[in-house]
Amino acid sequence: MIEIEESSGNVYEDLGTPNANEMRVKSQLAAKIGEIIKARHLTQVQASEILGLSQPKLSEMLRGKFRGISEAKMMDCLLLLGRDVQIVVKSAPRSRKEGRIDVVFS
Repeated sequence: MIEIEESSGNVYEDLGTPNANEMRVKSQLAAKIGEIIKARHLTQVQASEILGLSQPKLSEMLRGKFRGISEAKMMDCLLLLGRDVQIVVKSAPRSRKEGRIDVVFS
């Protein structure tokens, strides 16, 4: 019989990865950057020129290897791709002891 474990909603946390929240946020930002590049029909070389990243670094980021790229740099990439980035800080519900970081795309 196969045992199924319910996810916490953060695969990095489920795997015991250090800095799980940061990794989840970076993965969401990288996915959005990739979507925009694809929608604009940019090659990785063209996108790397726009973003100020080397093509190999961009390729790694888009494949989920983004430990060397900060969240701030990823937000800068979104700005360079013509997106507004808004950060909202609000109170967490009383049912949670700690806050949570969510990335919401509109």
